[in-house]
Amino acid sequence: MSIGAKMRVLIVEDNPLNLELATDLLEAAGQTVCQARTAEEGLRLAQSAMPDVVLMDLGLPGMDGLAATKALRANPVTKRLPIIALTAHAMKGDKQIILEAGCDGYLAKPIDTRTFAARILSLVEGIKSRQPHLTQCP
Repeated sequence: MSIGAKMRVLIVEDNPLNLELATDLLEAAGQTVCQARTAEEGLRLAQSAMPDVVLMDLGLPGMDGLAATKALRANPVTKRLPIIALTAHAMKGDKQIILEAGCDGYLAKPIDTRTFAARILSLVEGIKSRQPHLTQCP
């Protein structure tokens, strides 16, 4: 993917303000966004919409983002989707827990509105360069 490449992004986020902000920033950068407010909804959308990347909040009510990530990895249809955690958990050791759960990367909240969309694109490019079997969805 290159700058200006169009991606389908699934954002799984329960906070309406965070969801709206991330959506607005990505859409302003030319990306297509699907939204889910719960992990369960995110799991359904990930399978049906097959996005290019999933942005997963970790502090979801009910099933949390780490459990949802593990469920995506266990599903043959979604196991190779790039997953980037969006988290307020930026303490020492959290990155390792996030990666061990199956996330390919993470961004700490609060997000930087000036660089958010470019950082997502850069992370996805890095993930796909390490895993060349990942292809962009039509």
